[in-house]
Amino acid sequence: MQTLPNNNESLDSRHLAYGREVAELLSQSSPASWMNDLWDIYSGYMAAQTELGHSRRANDIFTSFKELLFFFQRVGEMKK
Repeated sequence: MQTLPNNNESLDSRHLAYGREVAELLSQSSPASWMNDLWDIYSGYMAAQTELGHSRRANDIFTSFKELLFFFQRVGEMKK
């Protein structure tokens, strides 16, 4: 993401910049495709855990994964 926080920047302009970055991300694929890709990535990560060993961040990673899925679900609903 190219959006860097700027203390002189208004909150509205920062939100607009974030929105442009999200629009760019979503222009690459549909929300459903993003969700499928996220499942593939997370499934591969979980399958590799036996080889990689215990991760203390497993709960944090799952939470990030879950929040990204919910984000793309909400975006998909907005596009209907």
